[in-house]
Amino acid sequence: MSKYKTQGFFSTFKNAGRGVRLSLKAERNVRIHIVAAILVVVFALILKMSITKICILILAISNVMVVEFINTSLEFGLDAVFHNKYSRLVGFAKDVSAGAVIVASFFSAIIGIILFGSEIIKRLPIQF
Repeated sequence: MSKYKTQGFFSTFKNAGRGVRLSLKAERNVRIHIVAAILVVVFALILKMSITKICILILAISNVMVVEFINTSLEFGLDAVFHNKYSRLVGFAKDVSAGAVIVASFFSAIIGIILFGSEIIKRLPIQF
C-alpha cells in the first residue's frame, strides 16, 4: 500500500500530457526533434513509402523521442536532488544521458538515409 493517493486512470494521461508539454516548453532539443519528425513523416508520405517503411521510420523517431524524454527527466531529477550545484558525477550522468540521445539520433538518421535513399534511387531515371 502506498502512502500516496492512487490516481484515476484518466489522471495518469493528464499527468503524462503535462510531462510532454513541460518537455516541449523546457527543452529546445525536444522541439527540434518534433519538427524533424513531422518533416520526415511528411516527406515519407510525399514519396508514397510503404506502410512498413513508414512504421520503421516511426519506430526510429519514437526511439529518439523516448530517449530525449528520459534524458530530460534525468536532468530535472538530478538538478532537483543536487539543487543545481555542480557535481562531477552529476555531470558524468548528464553527459552519458545526452550521449544516449546522440547515439539514438545517429542510428535513426542511418535508418532514414537507408529508407529514403532506397526510395530516391528507385525514382532516378538511371538504374544502378
